[in-house]
Amino acid sequence: MWVLAALLLLVPSSGQAATLEKPTLSVHPPWTTIFKGERVTLRCDGYHPLVVELRPISTLWYLGHLLLPSHRRSIEVQTPGVYRCQTRGAPVSDPVHLSVSNDWLILQVPYAAVFEGDPLVLRCRGWYDKVVYKLHYYRDGQALRYFPSSANYTVAQARASDSGLYQCSGTMRIPVESAPMFSAKVAVTVQELFPAPVLKVAGHAEAGGVVVRCDTRVHPRKRAAPLQFSFYKYSRAVRRFDWGAEYTVPAPEVDELDSHWCEAATASRSVRKRSAWLQLRGTGSPTAAPGPQAAALAPGNRQLSFQKSLVSTSGLSVTSVPNSTSVGLRVPTGRVASAAPAACAPRTPLEQSPGSLKPDVDQLLQEMRLLKSLLNRVLLELRDPQAFPERGATLHTPPARSAEVPGAPETSAAGS
Repeated sequence: MWVLAALLLLVPSSGQAATLEKPTLSVHPPWTTIFKGERVTLRCDGYHPLVVELRPISTLWYLGHLLLPSHRRSIEVQTPGVYRCQTRGAPVSDPVHLSVSNDWLILQVPYAAVFEGDPLVLRCRGWYDKVVYKLHYYRDGQALRYFPSSANYTVAQARASDSGLYQCSGTMRIPVESAPMFSAKVAVTVQELFPAPVLKVAGHAEAGGVVVRCDTRVHPRKRAAPLQFSFYKYSRAVRRFDWGAEYTVPAPEVDELDSHWCEAATASRSVRKRSAWLQLRGTGSPTAAPGPQAAALAPGNRQLSFQKSLVSTSGLSVTSVPNSTSVGLRVPTGRVASAAPAACAPRTPLEQSPGSLKPDVDQLLQEMRLLKSLLNRVLLELRDPQAFPERGATLHTPPARSAEVPGAPETSAAGS
């Protein structure tokens, strides 16, 4: 009986232990690098069941793969390495890497992950908290900021572009002012809070409209920061920011679905990301495929310009052919190419047949040969008029006849 009284365990209902989240491991002060001889406090926050036993074990601590003897929620450490903690029934926490330095100057960065929109604070610290003069902060070898004396480098709202290798330099009076000293480089990564949203078709509304959804997801560690959504048609907002991720496109605007896009943002608007245009299939039915990225529409910028592609409706070009030659040879008007509307009209099977073009080609070749013989005769008469005494001294070229216009009155002779 005393055994039952010594060990009393109140556990959650069936299945709850399997869904417990990882505990949160925090560091105080909130820096990953300390000087040799200093201590920091680690705290493990998570689900702790109500346990009454002879030797209660509610928290486990790990240094690398080594199990530490302490089972309290908070411990003080000064040994470098990777620390993790675990509460009863829950997974192991995310790791925290603690560095211990013996340098004169260290750069301290936050121990926790930094997400988009979060403040980023870097601290350049001198040995035994000595004042650092002529302080410079660097990222990837490029100077960022200068301070006359000790000061933190702060980014109010971090972005992905703030990731990189950071370093600081400065001088200290030990006891006189020293030469410039540099800290070790520390990697800082700004994690993505949520990916750019994708506008998808979620279904059809009862009134004939289409329901679209602005699809994205917040990082699991930041689920406590919900997103708001706004929907646009071209550059006009059809629904301002609110908590709804879906919007119903009215039936009269369904034909312009491809002109819609959406935007997701945090409640403070510190992080805003927009989607691409909603894309449609070739048949006109909506799809969830992301469209080409349009120009960004940040607050204060110019309105988004949108222009649909133009479809060419021009017909085939037709070259006119004269119906007479320079020497009076008449080309049959019935074989001349018709105007542009006729060229665009559908052709009959007889016209599309290659064999139907053979009489035209034969007649054209015969007329070309006749034209060639006439040209040769004219050139010969011009060179030697005596070779043709029957034509006289002057060569008269037959006048070219104009095309006959149906229905036009006949012109009288020149002598009438």
